[in-house]
Amino acid sequence: MQHKPISVLIVDDHPMVIEGLKTLLSDDERVVVKTHFTNGKDTLAFLEKEIVDVILLDVNLPDINGVEMVKLILDKRATIQILGLSTYSEPSIINQMIKNGVKGYLLKNATSDELVNAITRVHQGDFYFGTEVQKILADSVTQEKVDVPKLTRRETHILRLIAEGKTTNNIAEELFISPLTVETHRRNLMQKMEVSNAASLIKIAVEKKLI
Repeated sequence: MQHKPISVLIVDDHPMVIEGLKTLLSDDERVVVKTHFTNGKDTLAFLEKEIVDVILLDVNLPDINGVEMVKLILDKRATIQILGLSTYSEPSIINQMIKNGVKGYLLKNATSDELVNAITRVHQGDFYFGTEVQKILADSVTQEKVDVPKLTRRETHILRLIAEGKTTNNIAEELFISPLTVETHRRNLMQKMEVSNAASLIKIAVEKKLI
């Protein structure tokens, strides 16, 4: 007897990534992409009325941070399995995703076979972490807390501007980006530094000689 395909929801802020994932998954009869969204708000509205088996969730969304999204999704649909799929490889972010309830985590350079395997495993209730992710988590256990998190060039620039006391709107104007984009970078910086406010962010950044 043929089993019903695993229904998948893709949540990623890059349309090209979504199309790539849909193409990768279209060749495997074990899974079917039900729909996709580029932000948290539309995802949560969809889940008010509909349900899927597995969600592929990016960390970097334009409105709601992926780490927060895990909790919000599971509050609405506790039976859904969530698989983190992101370029973020910082142990702190991966661990927070796990703490909030994801069943697995892959980096976006995963192969189609690994992606389908991960979807299948988490759908069955197992945990699944990609080979690279396992190494990252294992290495982080032996590293000291004072290790410097990896920041992008843009994140470093924004961090310096925050330390200079500039507001979100000031930074947006200076860098010719939207205030929403600045806030997304600010949230990501706080996730990477494991802090909850700007003052702590600046303190840690100074201690780690990032500014």
